[in-house]
Amino acid sequence: MAPLVVGFDLDLTLVDPRPGVRAAFDALIAETGAPIDVDTVLGRLGPLLEIELASWVPADRVDDLAARYRAFYREVGVPGTELLPGARDAIAAVHARGGHTLVVTAKEDRNARACIEHVGIDVDVVLGLRYGDGKVDALREYAATIYVGDTTTDIESGRAAGCTTVGVASGPHSQAQLKSAGADIVLDSLRDFPAWLETAPSR
Repeated sequence: MAPLVVGFDLDLTLVDPRPGVRAAFDALIAETGAPIDVDTVLGRLGPLLEIELASWVPADRVDDLAARYRAFYREVGVPGTELLPGARDAIAAVHARGGHTLVVTAKEDRNARACIEHVGIDVDVVLGLRYGDGKVDALREYAATIYVGDTTTDIESGRAAGCTTVGVASGPHSQAQLKSAGADIVLDSLRDFPAWLETAPSR
């Protein structure tokens, strides 16, 4: 039986980053004048920051704006991060079974760790700047058996890595969308995760 290793996405899976993301983008826009619609950004959280910025500004501005955003995020974004219901118990449920927890996220490592410290959850490994194939590689590297996320791309990455995939309908994608992407199970929120884990099939 493979050891229990559970990967979790971060934004809108374990935490609600939206108040902090809004504050950081507002600061970025005020300083640079970048023509970014923050409400649109908040409605599709998940991809790497550089991918999002590329839809608003010319390619030669993306790296500079990303660096400034991340600096603002450390100042005003991290304090605006809120723990989602059930997240603490979900992490604890994995540890109670002798398992290990990974956070695999598109958020930059330093800010991801700061958010996790801010909300006070105890995870074993944090892997930032991972999206799409990057998440697949990280999950394979750490031999993850389960991956939990709120977007269809999370589900696709988990499936490609050979994980049991758990969709949580706490982000931009509905239960139906998560199921259509191939999620093995879809939960309303992480409140339901500990009970599901008790009966989850082993791989």
